[in-house]
Amino acid sequence: MTWLLALIVLPGVANAQLGRTQHIRASLVAESATPRAGAPVTLAFVMTPAAGWHGYWQNPGDAGVETQATWTLPRGVSAGPIGYPVPQTLIVAGLMNYVYEGRYAQPLTLTLPAGLARGTRLPIKVRLDYLACTREICVPEKAELAIVLTVGDGAVTPAARAAFDGFRAALPKPLGGRARFAVAGGRFRLAVPMPAGVRVAEPYFFPLTDGVIDYAAPQRVSRRGNALIVETVAKGAAPRRMAGVLRIGRGKGLTLDAVPGTVPAAGVAIGAADEGDAPAGSGGAGTLLVALGGALLGGLLLNIMPCVFPILSLKALSLARGGGDERGVRREALAYAAGVILVCVALGGILLALRAGGSAAGWAFQLQDPRVIVVLMLLTAGIGFNLAGLFELPAISGGGALAGKGGTGGAFWTGALAAFVATPCTGPFMGAALGAALVLPTVAALAVFAGLGLGMAIPFLLLGYVPRVRAMLPRPGAWMDVMRRVLALPMFATALGLAWILGRQAGVDGMMLGLVAAVIVAIGLWWVGGRQAGGRTHAWWPLAPAVAAACALVAVVPRAPAGASTAVAAADVKSVPFDRAKLAAYQAAGTPVFVYFTADWCLTCKVNEKAAIEREAVQTAFAKAGIVTMVGDWTDGDADISRFLGEHGRSGVPLYLFAGKGAPLKVLPQVLTPGTLTALAA
Repeated sequence: MTWLLALIVLPGVANAQLGRTQHIRASLVAESATPRAGAPVTLAFVMTPAAGWHGYWQNPGDAGVETQATWTLPRGVSAGPIGYPVPQTLIVAGLMNYVYEGRYAQPLTLTLPAGLARGTRLPIKVRLDYLACTREICVPEKAELAIVLTVGDGAVTPAARAAFDGFRAALPKPLGGRARFAVAGGRFRLAVPMPAGVRVAEPYFFPLTDGVIDYAAPQRVSRRGNALIVETVAKGAAPRRMAGVLRIGRGKGLTLDAVPGTVPAAGVAIGAADEGDAPAGSGGAGTLLVALGGALLGGLLLNIMPCVFPILSLKALSLARGGGDERGVRREALAYAAGVILVCVALGGILLALRAGGSAAGWAFQLQDPRVIVVLMLLTAGIGFNLAGLFELPAISGGGALAGKGGTGGAFWTGALAAFVATPCTGPFMGAALGAALVLPTVAALAVFAGLGLGMAIPFLLLGYVPRVRAMLPRPGAWMDVMRRVLALPMFATALGLAWILGRQAGVDGMMLGLVAAVIVAIGLWWVGGRQAGGRTHAWWPLAPAVAAACALVAVVPRAPAGASTAVAAADVKSVPFDRAKLAAYQAAGTPVFVYFTADWCLTCKVNEKAAIEREAVQTAFAKAGIVTMVGDWTDGDADISRFLGEHGRSGVPLYLFAGKGAPLKVLPQVLTPGTLTALAA
């Protein structure tokens, strides 16, 4: 049924003529070209999808088809079942697919009969039928493969051994215990024995028994003592047995065969706390409270982080207007808080939806698109021109009645802009809170994102609802006009900083397009300001064509080649780009490693780099101690870095780690000082 469903629901299914092109190239290789008589030999189908194409796992999910092999073998030779590496998830049109989006190998065992004379040639032929798909089309493909083996001593070359060791390492390992499952109330729950000290990352249950769970439904995985609890939506009646693969890390999985039984209540969500430290029996409510507390504190401290400083100018002018009635002040405070909270919840909701669809997106995901950087650059430049007096926007500029409609609307959009621009960085307490939010249930996760917004809005709410705090502000006067001009400077500086980030992401051509768009918008605003000064009605209409032209330029902003930003970042200090394998090799060799993750759009990251990491004293101390610096550049949303951040309970940058000689990685504070780093070399 799955192959028929794939051909029906995926649009643009290719006809036979399209099938002439191999979108997934298949080859047949043997571990030994001279296997011994009476002994097994491992073969493998090596599958190489073209860019944008993918193949399917043994259970393809809601749509797809598994690989089918039709063998032509010499007498007495038999082929075992095809092995499948741990797959990936892919949602297309609401259907969950279990796929392979990169090169993968499917090993199998060929058994030779005893008594064959040395030198006997064994021609092996197989017809392979499989489905190759993109997100839009599917093509049934076939490959006629052949290989000739010669009976011999079973010798294996070093290259072949290394290749097949890699093939076998990608296969899931058998679970060393008995899993149990239960189906009740429309929910499927699975308990998998897992020692509390075993670290688990990106857990996901891939079922081999069909028709039991809703493949597209989200899965919740938590730890309770020495067991992992998987929960999702049930689709049918409970079977007698339930087979599947539990992913416990990138490319790592366990095969299991579960039987009906009692499943304990859910425990601590994976990623919400260090698995080895999680107390047995601790529940999701405690995790939520901790995450909410961290989000509130993180949002509050975010107001003084460098990445939010430009927006403080807007808040200062808005609050300094004073003199309004008490109800108006409170209404504006609530409007500002609503803007901040709604944007945080909206961004959080989009992030959760992207991750549910299989993306490895993290906090500030939108800033990995250079077009968003251009929009932010135009916004900050426009606000700077307003503060400088080029045109008048009463909702932002000084003056105007607090109780008026414009004041409340201006407060709302000021809060919304503050939250949007604040996303590049995570401050103290905030990183762990957002990391926990990504593994909590959707409603609880959105509550954490709302807590972040509330934390940002607390200072404004205090000024609105506590008259004594508001009385500390200076009285309105001529100083406001001077401050307004002064505060235009950090906004222009922010716009220039965003232009630099755009150049890093989209190259010189992209930066030029962004600057041209900014000039066009500035001309439109200058025209608006002239019409306002002349008392014209409908003064804003000249801005419409300017914005339209700017949007057209934004739409064509290119992206820089992959890896370009990483190369530049790695050149700033004596460092090497982040690589999991290299990191593991350094740790195995006892080499101390300092690992940090950064992004061009993260101002906190850049401040730490200039103020601490790149200081000569720090670099000299690292060199004397033999500490290797490893840099992970997340500017363009590297998926491997996103997964690594998630494994350490983070959903954004910065993240700083250190592993001493023979010691595991430990997380460092998010605000670094030269003393913190030189102490690592002591």
